[in-house]
Amino acid sequence: MAASSRTGVSRKLWLLACGVILVIALYTAGWFYAASTLREQTLSLLGSQQKNGISADCGDAEYRGYPFRIGLFCSKVAVDDRTNGISATFGALRSAAQVYDPGHVVWELDSPIEIRTGHGLTVSTIWENFQSSLIAKLRGVERTSTVIENAKTSIVSSATRQAFNIDAGHTEIHLRQNGEDLDAAMTLEGTDFSMKDMPQLLPRLTANIDLTLAGRAGMIDGSDPNGLVLYGTQGEMRSLSADLGQGRLITVSGPFSFDERGYLSGKLRLRIEQIDAWRNSLGEAFPEIAPTLETVARMLSALGGGKNASLDLTINRGKIFAGGFIPIGEIPPI
Repeated sequence: MAASSRTGVSRKLWLLACGVILVIALYTAGWFYAASTLREQTLSLLGSQQKNGISADCGDAEYRGYPFRIGLFCSKVAVDDRTNGISATFGALRSAAQVYDPGHVVWELDSPIEIRTGHGLTVSTIWENFQSSLIAKLRGVERTSTVIENAKTSIVSSATRQAFNIDAGHTEIHLRQNGEDLDAAMTLEGTDFSMKDMPQLLPRLTANIDLTLAGRAGMIDGSDPNGLVLYGTQGEMRSLSADLGQGRLITVSGPFSFDERGYLSGKLRLRIEQIDAWRNSLGEAFPEIAPTLETVARMLSALGGGKNASLDLTINRGKIFAGGFIPIGEIPPI
């Protein structure tokens, strides 16, 4: 090969190497600039709700993942809604998105989580594993999916002095913007319910919730000026079910609302399948009320004409009435 040809090849290789180095340098500078900008925007977004009485904190916020990912990391997360008297604290947050697909974000959250309301309701949860993903669009988050393994939740109301626990082996939560509304679905598998100083309320069951919150699409990405509170919210319960297996199924559906003080109201349809099996299960948990359960089971069987029955429930500011006029219980404000 002539010397001039070798010189030409060497020059092309040198130019190619310089070009690669330049591209890497530009990419690196762009990544760190984007990370710095996103960090500032994140902190600005967290502070933008101050005018609405909502403050949020992402402790030690920083973006990581170079070179192919970018994600927000926080040592802890805290939210305080002074207007509605609600506060929440969370563990460490880790998130990541591929550089070529920044709208698809996966993230993890460490327990514990604790939520307190001005009405004396405290909810605390721990878990073994929490993984979630979200799909973002130009106007915010379009939908999210979350999977939680072995969650243990404690709910305490100082207003009614009630306390009970919910343990779930597997939990799935799906949220989706539907125009101005928010569609939500949740599944709890291997679930145990228990009250303090009392035996387990029911055998292990699977619970499902499918509902829509009117005008609350912004809850999914924090753009709703009311934050996460449900005060003043209306919705439609398509299905709230508890399945003990062997055909023992309870389903609730119908419209509902929360007033400005957190009291629940609604007109719901209660469907009970395998009434005798439910009577036996509850009778084992609460033997002292077995005679009452027997009476109720006979009444429900008469209403349904057999093993199954449907019953209309009216809830007026937390007070529950069967058939619209028979008081059967009360739900504390959220």
